[in-house]
Amino acid sequence: MTAPSTFGLSTEARNLHWLLSNLVEEVPGVLSVTVVSSDGLMLLSSDPDHLNAQAAAQQDGPRGSSADLATIVSGIGSLTQGAAKLMDGGSVKQTMVAMDEGSVFVMSISDGSLLGVHATPDCDMSVIAYHMALFVGRAGHVLTPELRSELRKSMESAQ
Repeated sequence: MTAPSTFGLSTEARNLHWLLSNLVEEVPGVLSVTVVSSDGLMLLSSDPDHLNAQAAAQQDGPRGSSADLATIVSGIGSLTQGAAKLMDGGSVKQTMVAMDEGSVFVMSISDGSLLGVHATPDCDMSVIAYHMALFVGRAGHVLTPELRSELRKSMESAQ
């Protein structure tokens, strides 16, 4: 994976990019990762070419695009939060969808932001969940409104 450009970003934003890159590179079975804000906008992506459709079409993942993964994560998050509210279940901490050809994991960060992971069908789900929890523990306290705004702007400027 080629690291996305972090030129001009704050130390906190660069650290989040580094944490995300490590999650993809060091956890077996992880194909792509995204962080989505509470309003459904992609804040971080493991795919540096998320806006390049041709490059994305050649990669593994939901249609190869982290933008597609962000859409899926946002939808799953919304659906499970609605279900939890209907069932008086409290807040949703983690959701997992196991499919024949892969898995999708969604974990709440803070303030409604979500971490989404697309993984291979033979992945060790407990290892992925553990590393997601580590990411959430490290990223949750730094994902301030100011940092979310900075990350949104950096994603928009990449267009």
